[in-house]
Amino acid sequence: MIEWLVHFALKLLQTCRDILPIAATIIGFQLFVIRRPLPHLKKTLVGFLYVLLGIVFFLEGLDMALFPLGSLMASQLTTPEFLGINPLAQTVIWQTYIWVYAFAASIGFATALAEPALLAVALKAEEISGGAIRPWGLRIAVAIGVGFGLALGTFRIVTGLGLYYFIVGGYVVVMLQTVFAPKMIIGLAYDSGGVTTSMVTVPLVTALGLGLAQAIPGRNPVLDGFGLIAFASLFPIIAVLGYAQIANWLNKRNLSSKH
Repeated sequence: MIEWLVHFALKLLQTCRDILPIAATIIGFQLFVIRRPLPHLKKTLVGFLYVLLGIVFFLEGLDMALFPLGSLMASQLTTPEFLGINPLAQTVIWQTYIWVYAFAASIGFATALAEPALLAVALKAEEISGGAIRPWGLRIAVAIGVGFGLALGTFRIVTGLGLYYFIVGGYVVVMLQTVFAPKMIIGLAYDSGGVTTSMVTVPLVTALGLGLAQAIPGRNPVLDGFGLIAFASLFPIIAVLGYAQIANWLNKRNLSSKH
């Protein structure tokens, strides 16, 4: 118990050190640029304490559960016994890793739905748009994009193809969609790619990529294990822009059928 308390205290001090520049910037601008005292000082300090404790517990959870879990699932799904292949085989057949793609898509979809940042953005988008943007529709579209992106990213790791082929090709699609998508959704779609790569998604996705690169013959964790986060950021943009284009097309078709 004492050992855990010492470890927790050290982690808390480390977190305070990391948060200190943010706090100093906010307080400095409030006092010396805006030149007004902090409103609701007591509530602000209590909330700041909650944030510190929450970050510490979250980091502990990453080390104890999420990182090991992601690596464990990747290693279990790529064992020769599970895949039914010769353990001495050096060639990788991408079709044998179907369950890896399915797991990556499922974990991407689930973590995107659970992402607090995405929920906050979806609710705010509904409020500002007057209900034109449905929170669940936006969240489902983003989750589908993350799931597809992670499945494609794990396919890249399995096959060893260059990361830049997928990223450049994806952004070409995004640029073409931007030209034809409704203007109201473009900014929100681009932001949706960023909010998905937050506290829930990043740890599991990183652990999955590193575990997969370590488990597959001929892959280097440094060269092949990273890059999944880029897929989780890019493909939600494509999904949200596509969702908006489909919704816009359906609305136009309904209006034309009424007339």
